[in-house]
Order: sequence, then structure tokens, then C-alpha cells
Amino acid sequence: MSDAGTTLDITGWTCPAPLRDRPRVVMGHGGGGALSAELVEHLFAPAFGGDVLAQLGDSAAVSLGGVRLAFSTDSYVVRPLFFPGGGIGDLAVNGTVNDLAMSGARAAYLSCGFILEEGIEMSVVARVAEAMGAAARTAGVEIATGDTKVVEAGHGDGVYINTAGIGIIPDGVDLRPQRVVPGDVVIVSGEIGLHGVAIMSVREGLEFGVDVESDCAALGGLVQSMLAVTPDLHVLRDPTRGGLAASLNEIAAASGTGVVIRERSVPVPAAVANACAILGLDPLYVANEGKLVAFVPREHAEAVLDAMRAHPLGRAATVIGEAVDAHPGLVVARTALGGTRVVDLPIGEQLPRIC
Repeated sequence: MSDAGTTLDITGWTCPAPLRDRPRVVMGHGGGGALSAELVEHLFAPAFGGDVLAQLGDSAAVSLGGVRLAFSTDSYVVRPLFFPGGGIGDLAVNGTVNDLAMSGARAAYLSCGFILEEGIEMSVVARVAEAMGAAARTAGVEIATGDTKVVEAGHGDGVYINTAGIGIIPDGVDLRPQRVVPGDVVIVSGEIGLHGVAIMSVREGLEFGVDVESDCAALGGLVQSMLAVTPDLHVLRDPTRGGLAASLNEIAAASGTGVVIRERSVPVPAAVANACAILGLDPLYVANEGKLVAFVPREHAEAVLDAMRAHPLGRAATVIGEAVDAHPGLVVARTALGGTRVVDLPIGEQLPRIC
């Protein structure tokens, strides 16, 4: 599990699932699970107010000058800065492009804010910037504005990045969890858990027998292929922090429907399954950065699935379950042994600083 002749030191690890009644911010508040939701719903949302914020989607859908826009922002504090399959630069572009795509928008412009730690090598900053530029060109977006700040040595972690983005939502597209109804088919675009395991392998020096690369990618093209079949998709989510389980729980809670998935149908690559078995983790909670989950009306599901499989980022797209009348707000998995288990919203994150 570790390099030959070495042992794994866990004394410095931080628990990502602390008690909820602590009076101070803890790592779990940034994990995309129940603690994150509580922070937003009970602290930020009441302080900020507003109907648009109340949508609580991956991006906000707003109307400006008669045009429907998607607007999103995200911050990236991943450690390490570079990992198999990408780095913080790729992540910052693709993550915001994907948040916009989950509203059906074609991303157009991004902003970029760098927070640099005093003493970091210029070559590292250049490598990050070049990766961002390349990722933006691949995604078909322009980095149009930005900002740079520097903090004293020891008060950062090399590079933090914030990106915000805007894109136009096409007419007839209305993607939100409130549109989910019983009978909707649940589709995942490919193998899950690759990003989280890739980060874990380099951060903790673990080996799982094969190299695991992050799935970091911009999903805008895949979403446009799906919308070309029908604009009547009900909701899309990219299951990043908290993994597939968090996204399904958010959709179930917001829609008031139940969700049933078939555990054996969820595409989990062998390397991810082996890593999770060794570490006692559940692949459903491991982060992704190049996958989406879609709730699609049953009458369109087969055509949408075919379109996804025709796209390079959706070749392994799979139907994993459906929305149901039973157990509203809950996600249930049917196991390979014929039983069922509740797939709950995680408290925090199995591995902090994942994006």
C-alpha cells in the first residue's frame, strides 16, 4: 500500500467528519457534504438573502437584458498542485466550465484570481498559468479578467485560485432538481472515483498496483450533445466533493422524490474499487472532476444515452437507477446480494483539499 520499506504515517491526518456543534470552522465545512450545506443554508444564505442565491445550484440562472445567463464561481485549494491527469490550473478552468454546463449553458468567459504565497517559484506559477490557458482553449472559453494577491510566506500553500464564469443558457433549457419526477432515469457519464484516488495516491504516497489518473475534463461538449437530443433534461450535476452520493442526495432532497440506484450498475474502475477496499472508503463518496449525473425523462433516456456514448467523455455512460415515489428525499442502493442500504449525505469529505 506504500512504497517498499516505508510505513504510512497517519498522525498528521485531519478528520473530515467532525461533530456538527463545534463553534469553529473545521475541515468538514469545505467538504461538500452536510456540514457544507449547513454552513450555506444557516449562515451565508440568511446573511446574503435573495431569490437567485436560494436556487443553490452549481451555477445561478439569471436574466439580464432579456438574455438567460448562467453565473458561477469556485475556489481551488487542491494539494498537491499537480497530480496524475492534471493540476490546479486545469481544475480551476474545468471546474467552473462544468458548473456552468450543469445549467445547460455554453461557457463563454472566465475570471481568474491568483493568491500566491511569498517565495513560490515563478516556474511553478508559470506552469499553472500555462495549464489554465491550455484548458481554456480546449474548453472554448476566454479568460477575460483577473487579479493577483500575495500573502506572506507560511500563510498560504503555494497557489490558491478563484475562477468565475458566465455563459448563455439556450431557450427551452430548464435544468433544476425541482423538475425531477418519479420515473426519471438516472445516468452517470462514466467511471467514478478517479480524481479522488489520484489525489490520494500522490498525497499519501500510496500505490494500488496501477497508475490512477484524475478524470479532470471540461464537460460542456458532452452536455451540448445531450441537449441536441432533447432540451427536456431535468437536472444535471457534476459529482465533485462528496462524490456521486452527495449529488444524488442533493437532488433527492430538492425534488422531494426518492432515488434508487443499482450498486452493481455504478461504473467503478478496478483501481478505485481496490483503493477503497484497502482504505475502507465507499466509491460513491469519492470525488470526480470529469463526470456528470443526469436525471432524464424515461421517454428520452435511450436516445440521450446513445448521444453520451458517442462523445469521448461519455463512452462509458451507464443507467444506474431511477427516481421513485417511495422514500422521498432519500437515496437507496440495491446491493449485489439483493439487499438495500441507505446512501446518506456525507458529513464532510473523505479526503479534504480535493479541489
